[in-house]
Amino acid sequence: MKTVKYAIAALTLSAFSFAASAADLISNADAQNLNKVGVVSAQGASTLEGLEAELAAKADAAGAKAYSITSAMSHNKVSGTAVIYN
Repeated sequence: MKTVKYAIAALTLSAFSFAASAADLISNADAQNLNKVGVVSAQGASTLEGLEAELAAKADAAGAKAYSITSAMSHNKVSGTAVIYN
C-alpha cells in the first residue's frame, strides 16, 4: 500500500514539474519583446485544441519558452504554424 502511495505521489510531482517547463502560449503583442528563435508547424489535427497541443509539444521539444500561433487552416484536418521564442 505504501508503494502505491509513493508511486502516485511521484507521478503527481512529475506532472507538475513537466507543466512548469512547458512553453507558454502568448499573444503577438506579448511576443514583441522576445527573441524569435524559429518556427514550428503541425498538421493532421482533428480540432483546434489538438493543433495547439501539437504546436506546444513541438515548441517544448525545440527548447522554446514561449510560442505564438501565426496561422491555422482546416481542410478536413487542422494544420498551422507558430513562431517560437526564448
